[in-house]
Amino acid sequence: MRWPPAWPSAMHTLVFLSTRQVLQCQPAACQALPLLPRELFPLLFKVAFMDKKTVVLRELVHTWPFPLLSFQQLLQECAHCSRALLQERPSTESMQAVILGLTARLHTPETEAGTQPLCRKHALRVLDMTGLLDDGVEQDPGTMSMWDCTAAVARTCIAQQQGRTAEPGLAPVPVEVRVDLRVNRASYAFLREALRSSVGSPLRLCCRDLRAEDLPMRNTVALLQLLDAGCLRRVDLRFNNLGLRGLSVIIPHVARFQHLASLRLHYVHGDSRQPSVDGEDNFRYFLAQMGRFTCLRELSMGSSLLSGRLDQLLSTLQSPLESLELAFCALLPEDLRFLARSSHAVHLKKLDLSGNDLSGSQLEPFQGLLQAAAATLLHLELTECQLADTQLLATLPVLTRCASLRYLGLYGNPLSVAGLRELLRDSVVQAELRTVVHPFPVDCYEGLPWPPPASVLLEASINEEKFARVEAELHQLLLASGRAHVLWTTDIYGRLAADYFSL
Repeated sequence: MRWPPAWPSAMHTLVFLSTRQVLQCQPAACQALPLLPRELFPLLFKVAFMDKKTVVLRELVHTWPFPLLSFQQLLQECAHCSRALLQERPSTESMQAVILGLTARLHTPETEAGTQPLCRKHALRVLDMTGLLDDGVEQDPGTMSMWDCTAAVARTCIAQQQGRTAEPGLAPVPVEVRVDLRVNRASYAFLREALRSSVGSPLRLCCRDLRAEDLPMRNTVALLQLLDAGCLRRVDLRFNNLGLRGLSVIIPHVARFQHLASLRLHYVHGDSRQPSVDGEDNFRYFLAQMGRFTCLRELSMGSSLLSGRLDQLLSTLQSPLESLELAFCALLPEDLRFLARSSHAVHLKKLDLSGNDLSGSQLEPFQGLLQAAAATLLHLELTECQLADTQLLATLPVLTRCASLRYLGLYGNPLSVAGLRELLRDSVVQAELRTVVHPFPVDCYEGLPWPPPASVLLEASINEEKFARVEAELHQLLLASGRAHVLWTTDIYGRLAADYFSL
């Protein structure tokens, strides 16, 4: 969502308002920068970034007096302004100004950086651009997507390498640029060139989170080989459909990242119902490589056939997981029982079991898992789990013991208005609960088969008038129980689900 320059709901101090006034005349503000205390630079940066004062923003980066310039520190809610810019897609103008300021700094000898000489210990060493909002549903031409940010930084790396000169005594101060990178088939060659260009360059590109979409196996391996093992925090391989054979080639290159905290994979086919010699060998090799990770805290295995194999996968890990996503993994009752008894259960903050049928023999072990995770669980996603009123009501006693739960996702389940009422009333004891993504009640459909398949619930038309009355009733129940701050919604695209690292 794009906000106007003066965000009405943001709270501003007098210092903030004075800073904003100072930046109204950008040429004068740039001339005044050497006279201002460096303690004001963080607030100057936030105001300039927010108000798109690109001339000042470029000069701030060019003359930054601290070793670190971190977006996560500077663009968050602060004592002077309650607006958190990291929760918005960044302005294209502001991002380009930051990159131009960095370029200017790299082309300025250390003793000339800024109006006054900067001591080496105060020279900018790290520009941390991580933590920017990833792509949402809404597209705004005035903002940068993660793809755009990746491309802009990559272009800077390539241009810096191509424009390097060897003038003695005028070496620029090296700067490490930390970024989250997104790559697909179209951008792979470009990004690979940028990573190669940054080796030995004054501008060193350092990837924190890598997201590769629909990338061939050989390209994925080549990219992983170029990344710094000490920087990478997350590897996210999406829509690659590698299978066990492809993954057995990639996983040793991932396992060399000893500080990796999050690994997100998809389509890992290890179905014990159709074993093969090659498949078994590849799966054992994959498990052996998974045992190399020492810092892994999040594992996502979406759309992987793990029926009866969850114990083999999780038993190889050296440390307990805090986030586990097993959406559409065809889990069996024994998988859920193992997870409930494992060391992972009592550490889980985030659990996603979407697409697994929890309505039959899986219900009891699922309840046992909730009981084991109740003390730590913050985020629970149960989209399309075939939970009807009967299963939900049977689960409510243990579900409401999850006292710290902040988010509950139930979209795509065949629940009635009566079931939603019970959930709303019983969840009053969950003081931390802030978001419930619920399904359209089955009462609001016409002529549903029973039990209704998830595809029908997702595609069939609803009676808008009936649903409007349901929404109004739920809202009134929330108000009557003093929970106006809790969001009950059917919007599954509203970026409501929290990333593990933000929990």
